[in-house]
Amino acid sequence: MIEIAAAGALQRVLEVVIQASPTILVGLMVAAIIRHLMGPDRTRWLFSGPYGIGLLKAWLVGMLLPVCSLGVLPVVREMRRARVSAGSTLTFALTAPLFNPISVLYGLTMADPVVLLSFCLGSLLVVTVLGSLWERLMPVAAMSELDAPATGEGETTVVGTVEGIPHGWRRILGMAVLSARESVGPMLGYAAVTLVGVAVATVLLPHGVLQTRAEHDDLFAPAFMALVAVPLYAAPMTVMMQLASMFQHGNSIGAAFSLLVLGAGLNLGLMIWLLRNHPPGRTAICLASLVLLTISVAYAFDRPLYDSGVESAGHTHAFDGYCNPFVEGHTDPWTQIGRNLSDAIRPDEIVGGILLACFILFGAVLAIVDRRGRLERALARAPAKSRRSWDVELPEWVLGSVAIVALILASLFGCYLYYPPKQTILAEMRMVHAEVFSAANSGDWDTALYWIPIYDDWSRKLMVSEYLRGNSVSEYRRAKSEVLLEHLERLEHDVEDQRSAACQARVRKLNAAFLRFRRAFE
Repeated sequence: MIEIAAAGALQRVLEVVIQASPTILVGLMVAAIIRHLMGPDRTRWLFSGPYGIGLLKAWLVGMLLPVCSLGVLPVVREMRRARVSAGSTLTFALTAPLFNPISVLYGLTMADPVVLLSFCLGSLLVVTVLGSLWERLMPVAAMSELDAPATGEGETTVVGTVEGIPHGWRRILGMAVLSARESVGPMLGYAAVTLVGVAVATVLLPHGVLQTRAEHDDLFAPAFMALVAVPLYAAPMTVMMQLASMFQHGNSIGAAFSLLVLGAGLNLGLMIWLLRNHPPGRTAICLASLVLLTISVAYAFDRPLYDSGVESAGHTHAFDGYCNPFVEGHTDPWTQIGRNLSDAIRPDEIVGGILLACFILFGAVLAIVDRRGRLERALARAPAKSRRSWDVELPEWVLGSVAIVALILASLFGCYLYYPPKQTILAEMRMVHAEVFSAANSGDWDTALYWIPIYDDWSRKLMVSEYLRGNSVSEYRRAKSEVLLEHLERLEHDVEDQRSAACQARVRKLNAAFLRFRRAFE
C-alpha cells in the first residue's frame, strides 16, 4: 500500500514537471522581455485603459500566450514591478493558463463551438468581475516591488533594469541571466508547493475514486469540482483533454467549467504568491469571490449547454490524472513509471525540459557565485564606441513588441507541429490501433488501458489537423469518427471490467470502424 502510494505520487509529480516545462520556459522568456525590452512604461501601457479596457487587454494577451499557472508567476512578478494595476495583473494571471491557440483548437474537436465560446466568455466574465473587485481592494502603490526591501521574496537586489544594460549581445545575455535567476528564485518555491499538493492528492485519492463525481444529474457536481480543482495543477492541454473526456461521457457542463477555471487557472503556488504580496484578508476575500463566481457561472451553464443527445456513461476518466495511477495490488510500480513517462513525453516537452534544466543549472551557479548581481552590473558598463551610420538602434518598446508578437506567432506555428499532417496521424493511428487490438484481444489489460487514451487523442488531433490545413470535415467524416470513438469507449469499459469475451467481440467491431474511418479520411 505504501509502495503504491509513493510510486503513484512520484509519477504524478514527474508528469506535472514534464507537462509544465515548455510553458514555464515561455513564462521566463516573457518576464525577461518585459524587464529588458519593454520596460515599466510600455508594460503599463499594454495592460492599462479606462472603463475596463485594461482588464480586457490583459484577458486578450493572456489568451494568446502559451503559459500555465506556474509559468505565469515570473510574468506577474515583472508586471508587479512595472506597477501594472492590480486588476490587470490578476486578470492576466488567471486567464493565461486557461486558453492558448493549441488548446482552443483541440477544444473545437470535443465540443460544440457554442459551448467553447460560452466557456471563453464565461471566463472573461469571471476575471473581469474579479479584476474590478481586486482593483478596489488593492491600492496600486501596494503592487510595486521597486521599493521592496532587499530580502523581499528571497531576492538580494533588483538588477538588470532596461535602463541599465545597453542594446546588443549584452542585453540578450542579461535576459538569459534574468530567466536563470527567476528559475531558481521564488518561483521554484511556489512550484515546489504546487508539486507537494499534487503528491498529497495522489496519495489521498485511490485509483478511479473520482470517476462518478461529475454526473450531469448530480446537483453538487459543479461545486464539488471547484473544491477538488483548487489545490491541484492542470496544464492547459491536459485540462482540455479532461474536458473532452467529460463531454464524451455526458458529464456535467458546470463541473467542466469549474475544472477549467480553477483547475488550470489556479494552483497552490499562485495562491501563496498572492497572499504573500498582498494584504492577506483582502486576498482571501478575492480568492473566495473567485470560487463563488466560478461556481455561479458553472451552474448557469450546466443545464442550457448540456447536449441531451449524448448518452451519459455514468462515469468519467477525466479525473484519473488527479488520482493514483496504480491500482492496489499492482506489482512493481517503479518499473512501470519509467515506461509510462517515456511513452507519454511529447517532443516539445523534451525540448522545453532540457532548456529549463539548463536555465535552472545556470541560475544555481549564479546563486552560489554571484548573489549580488555583479554580472548584471558588468553588462551595464558598456565601453564607449563610435556609432556607425548603418548601426540603427531600435527603441526598447519596438523590440519588446516584436518579441511578444513573435511568441504569439510561435504559439500559432506550434499548432502545426502539435497537429501534424493527416498522413502522419493516420500512420500513428495504425500503430496504436494494432497495440490496442492485440492487448485487448489477448487480455493484457494494463497495456490496453495505456494505449486507449492515446488512440482517442490521435483521432481528435486528426480533426484539428484537417481544420488547420483548410480541409473540410464533413458530416460523414464526423459520423465515422463518432462511431470509432464510441467503440473505443465501450472497449475501455470492457477492459476495465476484464471481460475477455466482450473484449474480443468489441475489438472486431473496433477494427471494422477503424477501416471505415481511414477510408473516410484518406
